[in-house]
Amino acid sequence: MRLWLTLPLLLCFSVAGRLAPAAHIPVKVVVVTMYQDEDGGGSAPGEFHLWVEGEHLDRVFPLLAGDAPERMNESGVLGMVTGVGTAKAAASVMALGLDPRFDLRHACWVIAGIGGGDPADVSLASAVWIRQVVDGDLAHEIDAREIPPDWPTGYVPLGRILPYQQPMTDKYDQVFTLDAALTEWAYGLTHAIPLADNDTLRERRSHFVQANARRPPFVTEGDELSASTYWHGAKLDAWANAWVRYYTGGKGNFVVSAMEETGTLQALAFLGRAGRVDASRVLVLRTISNYDQQPEGLSAAASLNAQQVGRYGAFLPSLESAYAAGHVVVDALVDGWARYRTRLPEVSHSGPARIAGRKVDPW
Repeated sequence: MRLWLTLPLLLCFSVAGRLAPAAHIPVKVVVVTMYQDEDGGGSAPGEFHLWVEGEHLDRVFPLLAGDAPERMNESGVLGMVTGVGTAKAAASVMALGLDPRFDLRHACWVIAGIGGGDPADVSLASAVWIRQVVDGDLAHEIDAREIPPDWPTGYVPLGRILPYQQPMTDKYDQVFTLDAALTEWAYGLTHAIPLADNDTLRERRSHFVQANARRPPFVTEGDELSASTYWHGAKLDAWANAWVRYYTGGKGNFVVSAMEETGTLQALAFLGRAGRVDASRVLVLRTISNYDQQPEGLSAAASLNAQQVGRYGAFLPSLESAYAAGHVVVDALVDGWARYRTRLPEVSHSGPARIAGRKVDPW
């Protein structure tokens, strides 16, 4: 009888020992990129490769439930590639957030990628710290050939029957507002850093008449429209501006178009609800790889075609700007981790570049 009772107990201890997870690896900063050729290892141009090289992300962790392997350095910086589009971004971030190998409860998240820019606000290779992200996918739509003559667009807010119908409702969680003090802190650290310029960028800027479009690359703040369709043209830029103003109560200013943020931020919101991450510790940085519309004298279709063959764009310079501005913030978070593990950084009253902190609930 004793033997029969003892054997199952020993078996339980043996199985439990084999299934016990390894010690959680504490993560200080997660760098989220969206696009990288091959395996995300940095061997070809993409949003991730400069981070792999510059931050020495040499330790590789397979992520079978995500788009690409994760990489980490000895300082606590973890980098990932989500894959292109909202669906892959949401799935990959959720896969990381539920990965039992990592302790992400205190981690700060720096989402760093490229996007399209409104030439009224930014120039090629400029860097934009995002304040609000507005969903541009959830909507009703009527084909452009059937839009009523008194409608400004065939896009209608979900749950409404007219374009921009009031009152606005965010019933479907279409606006993600990032922590204002954290975003301002990141901007304060980076607003004066030089971003690389060259003769090619100068020539491409010269085709646009807007004052900001003709400026050398610079760091600024603004709002993002996140949608999985790669749209292009002056009329759609007008829609994007109006859509962002509508969903932000007239307070937002559309500056950047991108694809993945609504998926990433929704996954982080759910993970925050589950206690896996702190969803207030998120920064979004987008750099301008192309203008979102045609220059004067060119049709939207011809402009889109020109972008596909590399004209009017700034792909490589925008990758360099993302790392140039982003790594300053990542390094500051790591260097000040003794404070930032439980206190979010913020702008000091005595100057935008000074490092301060404010208390958050400890885990």
